[in-house]
Amino acid sequence: MLAEEDGHVLSTRPKIAELVFQLYGRTLHPELFHAYKRRTIVRGDAEHGGYEATVAITSAGHAIEWRHDGLILTEVATSAQDLLPERRRLMSHSLRGQQNDQVECRGGVTYKVDFSLDSVDAKTFYTFQDEIKLAGAKEGMLHQFDSSGRFGLGALSYVNVQSRDRSMLVQALHTFPDDYAIVKTQSVFKLP
Repeated sequence: MLAEEDGHVLSTRPKIAELVFQLYGRTLHPELFHAYKRRTIVRGDAEHGGYEATVAITSAGHAIEWRHDGLILTEVATSAQDLLPERRRLMSHSLRGQQNDQVECRGGVTYKVDFSLDSVDAKTFYTFQDEIKLAGAKEGMLHQFDSSGRFGLGALSYVNVQSRDRSMLVQALHTFPDDYAIVKTQSVFKLP
């Protein structure tokens, strides 16, 4: 699903005005994303009642590929500049303000998402970055990006996965220091 990790690649963020949130009913080619961190979750047999997921932190946000009984859902928080396919795109939103959406899939599988883009003052932003670093040291996945040059502070991405037998909850936080902005997403993949 996702390109291999490479510690030698410069990692900076796109501009917040370019951000989109999309859901596909298919896999996406590995070349479309560079994964900085990755985790695979397996609950039972994905082809016989269970599910499997790959969750990754990417340059613009994150990507999740979730599989169950031949059904594939791929969620991406990414840049509109990334030329992603339109085929089997189930959802596409610009990341602005606060939004939610859901998709009912075959076999009774449901997918729900809540996401927001929040602009905050500098003090709140730096406090939030510190809190994400602490949380990432204890659980979940954390990646610190290189500074874009405007500020000495690099962006952070934090992803936490809570996996149960019949559902998976993914919470992601992505910071954008140049704009004092924070993207928050919460996605639920649920079996019937």
